[in-house]
Amino acid sequence: MDFIDGVAEQLSATTFQHLNHYRHQVFVEMLGWELDTPEGIEQDQFDHQDTIYVVAKNQHEHICGCARLLPTTQPYLLEEVFPELLNGLPCPKQSDIWELSRFAAVDFDNHQEAPTQLMSKQALSLLNAAIECAKKHGAKRLVSVSPLGIERMLRHAGFRHHRAGPPKVINGYALFACYIDLD
Repeated sequence: MDFIDGVAEQLSATTFQHLNHYRHQVFVEMLGWELDTPEGIEQDQFDHQDTIYVVAKNQHEHICGCARLLPTTQPYLLEEVFPELLNGLPCPKQSDIWELSRFAAVDFDNHQEAPTQLMSKQALSLLNAAIECAKKHGAKRLVSVSPLGIERMLRHAGFRHHRAGPPKVINGYALFACYIDLD
């Protein structure tokens, strides 16, 4: 698996187009999220010129994973859409805390692997690539809105992490806000 990262204008136009299609395949078609998106692509208000993407490609150069990184000094998903996951605490607004969102590690070319397997080597490799990218940009912590399965992956892999508040069921999904220490 190879990784590239950067803002949209640093990615090739083809890669960025394929990334948006990949996100639609994962989040809308596979996971069934009800998002107001154009047919075949997935983008939201947090995809802007400063958004940093981490893209994983398989041996065929097809996208097999992605992550989105946003500094918490700008509007971000947890702050704007899921602040209740912070259990009444204020949303972080620090240059060294970044949000990790739209994390997916599904290789549609590899039909032997379960597509939702969070404990896969690919998911851990993608998480490590996202962490290294965030660190390059000055992040010391990540915050994320995640399904509970991510907590098991973090614990199993030995990452220092903690909940920002108790999990809540939102739109049928058990979600929680999680901090991941990067040092």
